[in-house]
Amino acid sequence: MSKVKILLAEDDSNLGSLLKEYLEDKEFSVTLAVNGKQGYELFAKDKYALCLLDVMMPLKDGFTLAKEIRAIDPNIPVVFLTAKSMKEDAIEGFKIGADDYITKPFSMEELLLRINAILRRTENKSQKNNDKTTFKVGKYSFDYAHQTLTLKGVPQKLTTKENELLRLLCLHANDILDRTFALKTIWNDDNYFNGRSMDVYIAKIRKYLKEDSNIELINVHGKGFKMMVK
Repeated sequence: MSKVKILLAEDDSNLGSLLKEYLEDKEFSVTLAVNGKQGYELFAKDKYALCLLDVMMPLKDGFTLAKEIRAIDPNIPVVFLTAKSMKEDAIEGFKIGADDYITKPFSMEELLLRINAILRRTENKSQKNNDKTTFKVGKYSFDYAHQTLTLKGVPQKLTTKENELLRLLCLHANDILDRTFALKTIWNDDNYFNGRSMDVYIAKIRKYLKEDSNIELINVHGKGFKMMVK
């Protein structure tokens, strides 16, 4: 069984090493970033189950890093670590969508309990999404399990990549599907060639959906795609 991967961004080398060692002793896989810039670079290259972000970091603070991470994966759980106890910081963190907020100094046991609680909630939510296999898309019916898109009783058989991509678009309907997130989820790599491949599949899906004028699949420059269903 593969270990749960955590991205830890902490500029205090002593605390960072201590947290990494403790969590790895608890069977997590931990990648340590020493500043916000490195944290973003690491997140963009790999898939993580949870992010632990120090608020006060050089080059890029934790709040900025969280916003950029959430632009890639809107559902990634984020826990802020901070030496401050200011109410304004907590409010800012939760505005960004923090799943939790813990003030230094804290006990390792408390942090572990919070991480496990968040991961359980995330797993339950993810399981609900994974259980969903049928979608209503305007005049179309999309059956993910059978890889078919049906209009007026006529099914269109989808390739595996078309099927996976359309499902992500459905789960993010009327919202932006981040390009990097889609590539990492379906192709496991966001390199140039996979990006070009995804563009081809987006064009195919757009063609399949053209019979319903209430559906619009648009490119959002620099971000990704949005399937708008009126």
